[in-house]
Amino acid sequence: MSRREQLAQGARDVTRGSLGLLRQNPRVVVLLAASLVFVWLLGEVAGGEIMRLDTMAYQLFVERLRSDALTPVMEAFTSLASVVVLAVVAAVIAALAPGKAPGWCVAVNLVCVVALNTVLKYLVQRPRPDGFRLISESGYSFPSGHSMVAMAFFGLLIWMIWRYHRRDAMRVVWCAVFGLVIVMVGVSRIYLGVHYASDVLAGFCVSLVWLIFYTRVVAPTFVAVDAPREGAGPA
Repeated sequence: MSRREQLAQGARDVTRGSLGLLRQNPRVVVLLAASLVFVWLLGEVAGGEIMRLDTMAYQLFVERLRSDALTPVMEAFTSLASVVVLAVVAAVIAALAPGKAPGWCVAVNLVCVVALNTVLKYLVQRPRPDGFRLISESGYSFPSGHSMVAMAFFGLLIWMIWRYHRRDAMRVVWCAVFGLVIVMVGVSRIYLGVHYASDVLAGFCVSLVWLIFYTRVVAPTFVAVDAPREGAGPA
């Protein structure tokens, strides 16, 4: 085999090995994709330009879809990702779920994501869209806090249901419902005129990266702490 053929064969082997690794580790694919998209969006936002993505989303959701009938629906979706509503949901989970692990797991996740969003907004300091808001919002725009919180909170619920719930049709239904809520919260922020589409997409990406870390490192520790210890019994 010639030197060129050896190099070509080596490249093919590396490619096959890399693809095999990615297939076996979908988390790696999501982590890389979300990180790259966020870095790209951050670079565009740092340049101070309104992206084509933002213009297209404005034309679709604000100019074409806005209506008196749809606005209350969007306001309802956006309220699902408010900290107050999610704190109540977390309290309900803590009260109804067996053991203390689910409640603590959800609560810690929510607090951490809110803090992370606050830090990122302070660092980037992108002004919110102006002139076409339907609701009043303060603070910076990038990344969208509601989108980050929705992805992190409901994404964690999807992970918990998919991992710990019995395998039946309701597991799929609940995951689909929570997935729809995540998407619609993001759409509602654009529709209501308080975020650019790039803010929403960036929020989703950051929370995806966060969820990969949280469900890999942090969430299992809550389950381990709540699980009965081997050999433990009544004194």
